[in-house]
Amino acid sequence: MMSLFAVAMMGQQAVITFEKTEHDFGKINEADGRVSVVFNFKNEGMAPLVLSNVRASCGCTTPTWTKEPVEPGQTGTITVTYNPNGRPGRFQKTVTITSNASEPTKKVYIKGEVIPKQAKPVNQYKLEVGELNMKSRVLDLGTIKHGEKASGELEYTNLKKEAHKVELATNGQTDAFLIHQITLNEVKPNEVGKFFFAADTKDSKLYGPVEVYAYVVVDGKKDLSEPYRLTIKANIEEDFSNLSVEQKQSAPIIEVPAELNAGKFAAGKVHKFSFPIKNSGVNPLEIRRVYCDDAQLTAKAAKATVKSGKKGAISVDINAKNLKPGSYGREVVVITNDYLNPIKRIKLRFDIE
Repeated sequence: MMSLFAVAMMGQQAVITFEKTEHDFGKINEADGRVSVVFNFKNEGMAPLVLSNVRASCGCTTPTWTKEPVEPGQTGTITVTYNPNGRPGRFQKTVTITSNASEPTKKVYIKGEVIPKQAKPVNQYKLEVGELNMKSRVLDLGTIKHGEKASGELEYTNLKKEAHKVELATNGQTDAFLIHQITLNEVKPNEVGKFFFAADTKDSKLYGPVEVYAYVVVDGKKDLSEPYRLTIKANIEEDFSNLSVEQKQSAPIIEVPAELNAGKFAAGKVHKFSFPIKNSGVNPLEIRRVYCDDAQLTAKAAKATVKSGKKGAISVDINAKNLKPGSYGREVVVITNDYLNPIKRIKLRFDIE
C-alpha cells in the first residue's frame, strides 16, 4: 500500500529535463568580452517546477534563470555568462541547479578556450624617444663568430595624435655594424615600425665585446643625448673550429702573468705601467685587442704581432686624476689568436696615495 502511495506522489512531482547540459564556446577572444549561452529546460512532471537556486563554480561565471514557477508542460531558461577578462587559456565551468523536481540537483557545463588579447601599445612601449615610444633601446646580437653575419631589430611606435618622421643617425662608429632598414619613415598614430641592424664581421678588426650607437632623429631634430641613443651590442669571437691538426701543433701560445701588482701611484696624475707578453708557440701571436674594465685605465700592445720565442709588452695608463686614495683591483683583457687561450684576463692591483 505504501509503495503505491509513493509512486503516486512521484507522479505528482515536477520533472526537469534539458535540451542540452553542455556547451562548448570553442575559441573566444578575451578582447571581445563576455559570452553567454541559454540552456532551455522543460517541466515534464505533474506539479509546478520551482528553481530555488542556480550556482556557478566560480565568480567568472554568472547564471540568470526563470524565477517564476514553471507549470507542467511549460519551459524555462537558464542563461550562463562567462567573463574571459584576465583568464587566457582553456576553461571548464559547472553550474548547479537546485529545484523541487524529482531529481532535486542537476548540473550543466560550459567550456572553451580564451585567446589572450594583445597588450595595448602604451603598455608595451614604455620608453619615450622624443615623440615616439620603444620597448627597448638596446639590441644585443649575442656572440658572433668572426667572419659571420648577424642581424636584429628594435620596434618603435607612435602613441601621439599626429604623424612623425623618423630617421637614424650614426656617430661614425660603424665598423662591423651597418644600419639595414627603417620600415616606416613616417609613422602614423598607433603604427609600429622597426629599425633593422645588420653586423658583418668579415672585414672587421673588432674582437670581444662591442658596442656601437645609432640615434633616433624625429621630425628632423637630431639629439645625441641618451634618450635618443640606440645601443647595438655583440661579442665577436674568433672561429678556430676549422684548424687542422698541423695548424694546432704550430699555433701560437701566449704567456702572460695572471696577476700583477703595479705598485703605488700619486693621486691627480696619469701613470704608465707595462708588463711582458711572450709567444712560446711556433706561429706568430696576433694580438687582436687589449682593453680594461675601467674607463680610468687604457691599455694597448706595443706590437700587434709577437714572433715565436719573442716577447712583447702591454702598456697601461692609469689616470689617477679621478681616483681617490686607496687600493684598487682592475682587469686587463688580452685577446689573441692562441686557440687554446684566446682570452686572457690579467688581474692588476695598485694603490693610489
